[in-house]
Amino acid sequence: MIQWSSKSTDSTEQNISESNRLSAANSISSNNALGWQNLEGYSLGLPKEDFLVEQKHSETSWIKPKINSGYDSLNSRSLQAKGSTVNGSDLELPKVLVVDDHTASRMTAVALLSMEGYEVIEADCGVTAVELVRQKQPDLILLDVMMPGMDGFEVCQLLKQDEHTRLIPVIFITALNDRRSRIRGIEVGADDFLTKPFDRVELAARVKSLVRQKRLNEDLDHTEQVLFSVARAIESRDPNTGDHCERLVQLGQIFGEYLNLSRHQIRDLMWGGYLHDIGKVGIPDDVLLKTGKLTPEDWQIMRRHVVIGEKICQPLRSMRGVVPIIRHHHERWDGSGYPDGLKGEDIPYLAQVFQMIDIYDALTSERPYKRAFTTQEALSVMLEETNLGWRNPQLIQQFLKFIQFYEDKD
Repeated sequence: MIQWSSKSTDSTEQNISESNRLSAANSISSNNALGWQNLEGYSLGLPKEDFLVEQKHSETSWIKPKINSGYDSLNSRSLQAKGSTVNGSDLELPKVLVVDDHTASRMTAVALLSMEGYEVIEADCGVTAVELVRQKQPDLILLDVMMPGMDGFEVCQLLKQDEHTRLIPVIFITALNDRRSRIRGIEVGADDFLTKPFDRVELAARVKSLVRQKRLNEDLDHTEQVLFSVARAIESRDPNTGDHCERLVQLGQIFGEYLNLSRHQIRDLMWGGYLHDIGKVGIPDDVLLKTGKLTPEDWQIMRRHVVIGEKICQPLRSMRGVVPIIRHHHERWDGSGYPDGLKGEDIPYLAQVFQMIDIYDALTSERPYKRAFTTQEALSVMLEETNLGWRNPQLIQQFLKFIQFYEDKD
């Protein structure tokens, strides 16, 4: 016997039992914000509440070896040529770290860059360079390849793998001009190459271009973080869903890998876990947090959250793959969903995939108005929804195999 009493923002109190599983499927559907026939029950499959995501901030894992005594003797200085501008209207000068164990080569680069108006920092070895990057956060690194101890390839790879330094462009400066060295540099994440001796015009052009690109990337990265913060703020208004979004991120990754999706598609699924209901920021509290039954007018307002979310995220190029998930995660295979009433393959594929993990997690998670369903109970409900015409029959079979695969694996 499956039975619970529910009181949520989009449902009246209702009891569901094993004796009427078809009615249960109707009332706990992920998309029944539209209702099914005359039902206006809550949506168990897709969340109708705000979410609370406690974002876990990764900490930088820096190697902190003993810095050699030469570190204290290195010059960390700001050199600026009069009348030279490299940063447009920015008040803060771009910082460039020059890393080379040969003093003459390093000083040549420092002199050329100082004439272009950059703040220049110096390091004579890889270990010192890593420590200076941590302390100074430069806008660009000119990095010698052949150095004793930690060579340029190792330094670049370490920095590009770290979340806090991955956006800093690295230009390899080297006398090496062979194909193998360049391929190795590309593999570890180098952004460009310069060959000694330097050509001043070429050096200035490449540095200026990469510094500009780095700051544009930082602006984009900051904008994305603002969106995630807004999503967390929305979820904090209703803690009842627990770690729903965090689980969606994890499910999106492993189900995406199971389906052999591309890296970008998997990323979009994971971001969709955080952002799919961000549009609820535009839903009034008297509707979003309503404890009683929503009126037809309330439902019209509630359904707007997908369009609002789309408008919030659409201007960002990096969100192109996430926007279809946000707009269409309430569509149904038979065309009875919203906002566009799309049918079958007209529903974006990633939105269909997202529905699978969203429904499953909501069914198998405990909520104040219900206990957590077992895996078999949840899959049974999802099959019933498919029989009603709400889900992609082929995709639901793939999801069933996916769940079975991971249960057997455990």
